Amino acid sequence: MTDARSLGPARILLVTARIDRHARELIRAMRERGAQVYTSGLAEIGFDTGSASGLTIPHFGQNLPDAVCVRAMDAGSFEQVTRRLGVLHALAQLGVFVSNDARAIENCVDKSMTSFLLARAGLPSPRSYAVESRAEALRIMAAEAGPMVLKPLFGAQGKGLKLIRADDDLPPADEIAGGVYYLQRFAGVETAGRWSDVRILISGGRAVASMRRQSASWITNVKQGAEPLPMPPDNELETLAIAATAAVGGDFCGVDLLRDAAGRAQIIEVNSMPAWTGLKKATGRDLAAIRAGDLLARIDARRAAGVPRPLSAAE
Repeated sequence: MTDARSLGPARILLVTARIDRHARELIRAMRERGAQVYTSGLAEIGFDTGSASGLTIPHFGQNLPDAVCVRAMDAGSFEQVTRRLGVLHALAQLGVFVSNDARAIENCVDKSMTSFLLARAGLPSPRSYAVESRAEALRIMAAEAGPMVLKPLFGAQGKGLKLIRADDDLPPADEIAGGVYYLQRFAGVETAGRWSDVRILISGGRAVASMRRQSASWITNVKQGAEPLPMPPDNELETLAIAATAAVGGDFCGVDLLRDAAGRAQIIEVNSMPAWTGLKKATGRDLAAIRAGDLLARIDARRAAGVPRPLSAAE
Protein backbone atom coordinates (compact mmCIF):
# COMPACT_ATOMS: atom_id res chain seq x y z
CA MET A 1 0.00 0.00 0.00
CA THR A 2 1.19 3.51 -0.82
CA ASP A 3 1.68 6.18 1.81
CA ALA A 4 -0.47 8.98 0.40
CA ARG A 5 1.69 11.63 2.07
CA SER A 6 4.82 10.48 0.23
CA LEU A 7 3.30 11.60 -3.08
CA GLY A 8 3.21 15.24 -2.04
CA PRO A 9 0.28 17.64 -1.92
CA ALA A 10 -2.73 16.92 -4.07
CA ARG A 11 -2.95 19.01 -7.24
CA ILE A 12 -6.53 20.16 -7.81
CA LEU A 13 -7.97 21.82 -10.87
CA LEU A 14 -11.11 23.74 -9.92
CA VAL A 15 -13.26 24.14 -13.02
CA THR A 16 -15.41 27.24 -12.76
CA ALA A 17 -16.93 29.71 -15.18
CA ARG A 18 -15.98 32.57 -12.84
CA ILE A 19 -14.36 33.12 -9.44
CA ASP A 20 -17.53 33.68 -7.44
CA ARG A 21 -18.20 33.23 -3.72
CA HIS A 22 -18.53 29.45 -4.07
CA ALA A 23 -15.22 29.17 -5.94
CA ARG A 24 -13.44 31.32 -3.36
CA GLU A 25 -14.82 29.18 -0.54
CA LEU A 26 -13.63 26.01 -2.28
CA ILE A 27 -10.16 27.40 -2.93
CA ARG A 28 -9.83 28.38 0.72
CA ALA A 29 -11.09 25.04 2.00
CA MET A 30 -8.80 23.00 -0.25
CA ARG A 31 -5.73 25.05 0.51
CA GLU A 32 -6.42 24.83 4.24
CA ARG A 33 -6.20 21.05 3.78
CA GLY A 34 -2.82 21.28 2.07
CA ALA A 35 -3.87 20.99 -1.56
CA GLN A 36 -2.42 22.96 -4.46
CA VAL A 37 -5.41 24.55 -6.19
CA TYR A 38 -5.57 26.07 -9.66
CA THR A 39 -8.61 27.42 -11.48
CA SER A 40 -9.68 27.34 -15.10
CA GLY A 41 -12.77 27.36 -17.23
CA LEU A 42 -13.23 24.39 -19.55
CA ALA A 43 -13.14 26.85 -22.45
CA GLU A 44 -9.46 27.47 -21.63
CA ILE A 45 -8.46 23.79 -21.81
CA GLY A 46 -7.51 22.59 -25.27
CA PHE A 47 -6.96 19.32 -27.06
CA ASP A 48 -3.45 18.87 -28.49
CA THR A 49 -2.64 15.39 -29.73
CA GLY A 50 1.03 16.31 -29.85
CA SER A 51 1.29 16.95 -26.11
CA ALA A 52 2.14 14.28 -23.57
CA SER A 53 -1.45 13.97 -22.36
CA GLY A 54 -3.27 15.10 -25.48
CA LEU A 55 -4.49 18.16 -23.58
CA THR A 56 -3.21 21.63 -22.73
CA ILE A 57 -4.28 22.75 -19.25
CA PRO A 58 -3.55 26.25 -17.90
CA HIS A 59 -1.12 26.27 -14.93
CA PHE A 60 -0.13 22.60 -15.40
CA GLY A 61 2.27 22.60 -18.34
CA GLN A 62 2.90 18.92 -19.13
CA ASN A 63 1.50 17.87 -15.75
CA LEU A 64 -1.95 16.55 -14.97
CA PRO A 65 -3.99 17.32 -11.85
CA ASP A 66 -4.72 14.60 -9.33
CA ALA A 67 -8.36 15.62 -9.38
CA VAL A 68 -10.75 17.97 -11.13
CA CYS A 69 -13.51 19.59 -9.10
CA VAL A 70 -16.25 20.86 -11.41
CA ARG A 71 -17.94 23.84 -9.81
CA ALA A 72 -19.58 25.36 -12.90
CA MET A 73 -19.37 25.08 -16.67
CA ASP A 74 -19.20 27.96 -19.11
CA ALA A 75 -22.25 28.59 -21.28
CA GLY A 76 -21.65 28.10 -25.01
CA SER A 77 -22.82 26.70 -28.31
CA PHE A 78 -23.71 23.03 -28.71
CA GLU A 79 -20.28 22.45 -30.25
CA GLN A 80 -18.48 24.28 -27.44
CA VAL A 81 -20.33 22.44 -24.69
CA THR A 82 -19.73 19.11 -26.44
CA ARG A 83 -15.99 19.83 -26.66
CA ARG A 84 -15.83 20.91 -23.01
CA LEU A 85 -17.56 17.75 -21.86
CA GLY A 86 -15.08 15.89 -24.06
CA VAL A 87 -12.28 17.47 -22.04
CA LEU A 88 -13.78 16.00 -18.85
CA HIS A 89 -14.15 12.61 -20.52
CA ALA A 90 -10.49 12.79 -21.63
CA LEU A 91 -9.27 13.69 -18.15
CA ALA A 92 -11.04 10.66 -16.71
CA GLN A 93 -9.49 8.48 -19.44
CA LEU A 94 -6.09 9.78 -18.34
CA GLY A 95 -6.65 8.56 -14.79
CA VAL A 96 -7.63 11.89 -13.25
CA PHE A 97 -10.41 11.76 -10.67
CA VAL A 98 -13.17 14.07 -11.99
CA SER A 99 -16.03 15.15 -9.72
CA ASN A 100 -18.66 15.28 -10.96
CA ASP A 101 -17.54 13.52 -14.10
CA ALA A 102 -18.83 14.22 -17.59
CA ARG A 103 -21.34 11.38 -17.57
CA ALA A 104 -22.98 12.56 -14.35
CA ILE A 105 -23.12 16.13 -15.65
CA GLU A 106 -24.68 14.97 -18.92
CA ASN A 107 -27.23 12.88 -17.02
CA CYS A 108 -28.30 15.87 -14.93
CA VAL A 109 -28.10 18.69 -17.48
CA ASP A 110 -30.51 16.75 -19.71
CA LYS A 111 -33.67 16.58 -17.59
CA SER A 112 -35.19 13.88 -19.79
CA MET A 113 -32.20 11.60 -19.08
CA THR A 114 -32.47 12.36 -15.36
CA SER A 115 -36.13 11.32 -15.42
CA PHE A 116 -35.30 8.22 -17.44
CA LEU A 117 -32.58 7.12 -15.01
CA LEU A 118 -34.72 7.77 -11.93
CA ALA A 119 -37.52 5.67 -13.43
CA ARG A 120 -35.11 2.88 -14.41
CA ALA A 121 -33.81 2.83 -10.83
CA GLY A 122 -37.37 2.44 -9.53
CA LEU A 123 -37.28 5.76 -7.69
CA PRO A 124 -40.44 7.83 -7.17
CA SER A 125 -40.56 10.81 -9.51
CA PRO A 126 -43.44 12.52 -11.32
CA ARG A 127 -44.12 11.03 -14.75
CA SER A 128 -42.20 13.02 -17.35
CA TYR A 129 -42.21 13.31 -21.14
CA ALA A 130 -39.82 14.84 -23.68
CA VAL A 131 -41.06 15.28 -27.26
CA GLU A 132 -40.26 17.51 -30.21
CA SER A 133 -43.64 18.63 -31.50
CA ARG A 134 -46.47 20.69 -30.05
CA ALA A 135 -48.98 18.22 -31.46
CA GLU A 136 -47.42 15.40 -29.46
CA ALA A 137 -47.24 17.60 -26.38
CA LEU A 138 -50.97 18.38 -26.78
CA ARG A 139 -51.71 14.65 -27.06
CA ILE A 140 -49.86 14.10 -23.78
CA MET A 141 -51.81 16.92 -22.15
CA ALA A 142 -55.09 15.38 -23.29
CA ALA A 143 -54.14 12.04 -21.75
CA GLU A 144 -53.06 13.60 -18.44
CA ALA A 145 -55.65 14.30 -15.76
CA GLY A 146 -53.96 17.31 -14.19
CA PRO A 147 -51.56 20.18 -14.76
CA MET A 148 -48.04 19.72 -16.10
CA VAL A 149 -44.87 21.73 -15.67
CA LEU A 150 -43.09 22.74 -18.85
CA LYS A 151 -39.35 23.06 -18.25
CA PRO A 152 -36.39 23.93 -20.44
CA LEU A 153 -34.56 20.68 -21.10
CA PHE A 154 -31.29 22.42 -20.21
CA GLY A 155 -32.34 24.79 -17.43
CA ALA A 156 -31.48 25.68 -13.85
CA GLN A 157 -32.39 27.94 -10.93
CA GLY A 158 -36.10 27.83 -11.71
CA LYS A 159 -35.76 29.85 -14.91
CA GLY A 160 -38.20 29.32 -17.76
CA LEU A 161 -40.70 27.15 -15.87
CA LYS A 162 -44.33 27.33 -16.95
CA LEU A 163 -47.39 25.69 -15.39
CA ILE A 164 -49.59 24.18 -18.12
CA ARG A 165 -53.25 23.74 -17.19
CA ALA A 166 -54.89 23.98 -20.62
CA ASP A 167 -53.92 23.66 -24.27
CA ASP A 168 -53.70 27.43 -24.68
CA ASP A 169 -50.96 27.52 -22.01
CA LEU A 170 -48.67 25.44 -24.21
CA PRO A 171 -46.32 27.73 -26.19
CA PRO A 172 -45.78 27.28 -29.93
CA ALA A 173 -42.69 25.39 -31.03
CA ASP A 174 -40.75 28.52 -32.00
CA GLU A 175 -40.95 29.71 -28.38
CA ILE A 176 -39.60 26.46 -26.93
CA ALA A 177 -35.90 26.36 -26.06
CA GLY A 178 -34.16 23.90 -28.36
CA GLY A 179 -37.46 22.73 -29.83
CA VAL A 180 -38.05 20.19 -27.03
CA TYR A 181 -41.17 20.00 -24.87
CA TYR A 182 -40.12 18.54 -21.52
CA LEU A 183 -43.27 18.03 -19.46
CA GLN A 184 -43.47 16.76 -15.89
CA ARG A 185 -46.60 16.08 -13.85
CA PHE A 186 -47.14 18.86 -11.36
CA ALA A 187 -46.77 17.41 -7.86
CA GLY A 188 -46.64 20.58 -5.76
CA VAL A 189 -49.06 21.21 -2.91
CA GLU A 190 -50.16 24.63 -1.67
CA THR A 191 -50.65 24.97 2.07
CA ALA A 192 -52.04 28.18 3.58
CA GLY A 193 -50.96 30.16 0.54
CA ARG A 194 -47.40 28.84 0.58
CA TRP A 195 -45.54 26.29 -1.49
CA SER A 196 -42.52 24.31 -0.37
CA ASP A 197 -40.10 21.59 -1.33
CA VAL A 198 -36.81 20.18 -0.04
CA ARG A 199 -33.22 20.43 -1.27
CA ILE A 200 -30.80 17.79 0.03
CA LEU A 201 -27.07 17.98 -0.68
CA ILE A 202 -25.33 14.65 -1.20
CA SER A 203 -21.55 14.29 -0.94
CA GLY A 204 -19.58 11.08 -0.86
CA GLY A 205 -22.69 8.91 -0.64
CA ARG A 206 -24.25 10.66 2.35
CA ALA A 207 -26.65 13.51 3.00
CA VAL A 208 -24.62 16.44 4.36
CA ALA A 209 -27.21 19.25 4.40
CA SER A 210 -30.96 19.68 3.97
CA MET A 211 -33.31 22.62 3.80
CA ARG A 212 -36.96 23.35 3.17
CA ARG A 213 -37.58 26.02 0.56
CA GLN A 214 -40.79 28.03 1.05
CA SER A 215 -42.33 30.49 -1.38
CA ALA A 216 -45.51 32.36 -2.22
CA SER A 217 -45.02 30.97 -5.74
CA TRP A 218 -45.10 27.34 -6.88
CA ILE A 219 -41.54 27.94 -8.15
CA THR A 220 -39.49 27.30 -5.02
CA ASN A 221 -35.92 28.01 -6.10
CA VAL A 222 -33.96 30.30 -3.78
CA LYS A 223 -32.75 32.26 -6.83
CA GLN A 224 -36.41 32.99 -7.60
CA GLY A 225 -37.08 34.38 -4.12
CA ALA A 226 -37.90 31.30 -2.04
CA GLU A 227 -36.87 31.35 1.62
CA PRO A 228 -34.38 28.69 2.78
CA LEU A 229 -35.45 27.22 6.10
CA PRO A 230 -34.00 24.61 8.49
CA MET A 231 -35.64 21.22 8.50
CA PRO A 232 -35.43 18.20 10.80
CA PRO A 233 -33.77 15.03 9.52
CA ASP A 234 -35.99 12.99 7.20
CA ASN A 235 -34.54 9.53 6.69
CA GLU A 236 -36.88 8.66 3.81
CA LEU A 237 -36.04 11.77 1.79
CA GLU A 238 -32.33 11.49 2.54
CA THR A 239 -32.29 7.85 1.42
CA LEU A 240 -34.05 8.80 -1.81
CA ALA A 241 -31.64 11.66 -2.43
CA ILE A 242 -28.66 9.33 -2.00
CA ALA A 243 -30.23 6.81 -4.40
CA ALA A 244 -31.01 9.55 -6.95
CA THR A 245 -27.40 10.74 -6.88
CA ALA A 246 -26.22 7.18 -7.45
CA ALA A 247 -28.71 6.74 -10.31
CA VAL A 248 -27.19 9.63 -12.26
CA GLY A 249 -23.63 8.54 -11.43
CA GLY A 250 -22.85 11.58 -9.28
CA ASP A 251 -20.91 11.98 -6.06
CA PHE A 252 -21.79 15.62 -5.25
CA CYS A 253 -25.37 16.55 -6.12
CA GLY A 254 -28.26 18.69 -4.97
CA VAL A 255 -31.52 16.75 -5.06
CA ASP A 256 -34.93 18.44 -5.06
CA LEU A 257 -37.84 16.52 -3.55
CA LEU A 258 -41.34 17.13 -2.26
CA ARG A 259 -44.35 15.29 -0.93
CA ASP A 260 -47.37 15.21 -3.19
CA ALA A 261 -51.03 15.63 -2.20
CA ALA A 262 -51.10 12.02 -0.99
CA GLY A 263 -47.99 12.52 1.14
CA ARG A 264 -45.78 10.42 -1.15
CA ALA A 265 -42.16 11.46 -1.62
CA GLN A 266 -41.26 12.52 -5.16
CA ILE A 267 -37.83 13.31 -6.64
CA ILE A 268 -38.18 16.36 -8.87
CA GLU A 269 -34.64 17.08 -10.11
CA VAL A 270 -30.98 16.26 -9.58
CA ASN A 271 -28.37 19.01 -9.97
CA SER A 272 -24.75 18.00 -10.63
CA MET A 273 -23.31 21.50 -10.06
CA PRO A 274 -25.29 22.69 -7.04
CA ALA A 275 -24.82 26.00 -5.30
CA TRP A 276 -25.16 26.06 -1.52
CA THR A 277 -25.93 29.63 -0.47
CA GLY A 278 -29.44 28.72 0.74
CA LEU A 279 -28.27 25.50 2.37
CA LYS A 280 -25.51 27.32 4.20
CA LYS A 281 -27.99 29.89 5.47
CA ALA A 282 -30.46 27.21 6.58
CA THR A 283 -27.93 24.89 8.23
CA GLY A 284 -24.94 27.04 9.20
CA ARG A 285 -22.64 24.33 7.84
CA ASP A 286 -19.39 25.01 5.98
CA LEU A 287 -20.35 23.13 2.85
CA ALA A 288 -17.23 24.11 0.91
CA ALA A 289 -15.18 22.45 3.66
CA ILE A 290 -17.27 19.29 3.35
CA ARG A 291 -16.88 19.29 -0.42
CA ALA A 292 -13.13 19.82 -0.15
CA GLY A 293 -12.71 17.19 2.55
CA ASP A 294 -14.60 14.54 0.61
CA LEU A 295 -12.70 15.28 -2.61
CA LEU A 296 -9.30 15.05 -0.89
CA ALA A 297 -10.37 11.89 0.94
CA ARG A 298 -11.04 10.28 -2.46
CA ILE A 299 -7.57 11.25 -3.64
CA ASP A 300 -6.00 9.80 -0.48
CA ALA A 301 -8.01 6.60 -0.87
CA ARG A 302 -6.91 6.21 -4.48
CA ARG A 303 -3.30 6.75 -3.50
CA ALA A 304 -3.52 4.32 -0.61
CA ALA A 305 -5.04 1.70 -2.92
CA GLY A 306 -2.12 2.08 -5.30
CA VAL A 307 -4.04 3.80 -8.12
CA PRO A 308 -1.31 5.32 -10.31
CA ARG A 309 -0.99 9.07 -10.02
CA PRO A 310 -1.57 10.96 -13.29
CA LEU A 311 2.05 11.53 -14.32
CA SER A 312 3.78 14.51 -15.88
CA ALA A 313 6.40 14.34 -18.58
CA ALA A 314 9.01 15.11 -15.93
CA GLU A 315 7.91 12.20 -13.80
